[in-house]
Amino acid sequence: MKVYLDDERTTPKGWYRVYWPEEAIALLKQNIVTEISLDHDLGDDNHGTGYDVLLWIEEAAYTQGFIPPIIYVHSANTSAKHKMELAIANIKRI
Repeated sequence: MKVYLDDERTTPKGWYRVYWPEEAIALLKQNIVTEISLDHDLGDDNHGTGYDVLLWIEEAAYTQGFIPPIIYVHSANTSAKHKMELAIANIKRI
């Protein structure tokens, strides 16, 4: 399953759309996600961001041996995108 986390963009064909971090994490916990594409800003930072998904993946990989899917970032927020790409690089080192 390919998961697309975004609040505004059109979902690419062949991807399953989720709007909030907890939805993406619930699917990741099922080990059915092969690819995930993350936006950072989801319309309510108090509800979470795409970066929160990366924090979960990093912790699960480190503490539970979770094997992460292929991860993409499609955020237009350049500073957040950079932070997310650094997190992905760290996840790949685990």
